[in-house]
Amino acid sequence: MPLTPSCPIPLSDYPTVQLAHGGGGKLMQQLIGKMFRSVFGNELLDAEHDGAVFPMDSARMAFTTDSYVVHPLIFPGGDIGSLAVNGTVNDLAMCGARPLYLSCGFILEEGLPMETLWQIVQSMGAAAEQAGVKIVTGDTKVVDKGKGDGLFINTAGVGRVDHDLDISPASVVPGDVILLNGDLGRHGTAIMASREGLEFETSIESDCAPLHEPVHAMLEAGLPLHCLRDLTRGGLTSALVEIAETAAVHIHVDKNDVPVREEVRGACELLGLDPFYVANEGRMIAVVAETDADQALECMRKTQPDARRIGAVSKDPAGRVTVSSEIGATRILDMLSGEQLPRIC
Repeated sequence: MPLTPSCPIPLSDYPTVQLAHGGGGKLMQQLIGKMFRSVFGNELLDAEHDGAVFPMDSARMAFTTDSYVVHPLIFPGGDIGSLAVNGTVNDLAMCGARPLYLSCGFILEEGLPMETLWQIVQSMGAAAEQAGVKIVTGDTKVVDKGKGDGLFINTAGVGRVDHDLDISPASVVPGDVILLNGDLGRHGTAIMASREGLEFETSIESDCAPLHEPVHAMLEAGLPLHCLRDLTRGGLTSALVEIAETAAVHIHVDKNDVPVREEVRGACELLGLDPFYVANEGRMIAVVAETDADQALECMRKTQPDARRIGAVSKDPAGRVTVSSEIGATRILDMLSGEQLPRIC
């Protein structure tokens, strides 16, 4: 009888708080790579995309899943329900898929007010209608008081891929440019301000929104998109580092070209946060060839008027992301060891 292999990583290196937070930090990336991928690895999982794209009969389909543990459940600009729908829709969109159907699993803590649950369910329905998807199956469980923090939601989504493009980090090549659809940092900052009871002169609301429209505007224009990535946990930096490492390219970003609202910048300074690492729920980057950049921006700006070019891809140094500051100095961007903000999605 074969022996069970020993655990591939010392869990003493991964405090419980890190495992609970998830996200785009170095430790979580190592955990996924050394433990989960080492056992579950296959050609679809190893693509390291926001979902799996696979053939089915005469079509191509995309499949993704995510769990939501945000605290508080309701925050400025959204709630855990709209977040769950939009997050899964966006993961499908980043695969270049047209979102079609979602599943939804609720883990309810005993004592959760029914009024709160009803508000969240209505919000999910409105978000699904806006994104043009149907919630077609689900599950509900109740856990003892003190064991569920109110409400956790898991969603999975299925979409149809109507093109033959390989939209993935592996398609990124030197000479490409990086496009961003809007300002950074509002979701994570809104969550933290709400959680800590902070008040600013200008209200900061989450950017939580579906992203399928700008993606399909580019696809319907026939643009050969190389890569798409939404900027959730770990923010812009983690998305860029993951792409640079997977594609073995160098990505350079000009900080002056990356929009951050003044109220968000001020809140981040007060809280000791870097907007480049703060989570977003309605922001994405598109990587396209230089020759397609202007047309891609035109398509994005139909629904995302603040879309702009923020960086470029080159050959060396491979696997590295750099940023130039307001005064022209250049520094390396790397993933954080942990997570700047826990429980933000």
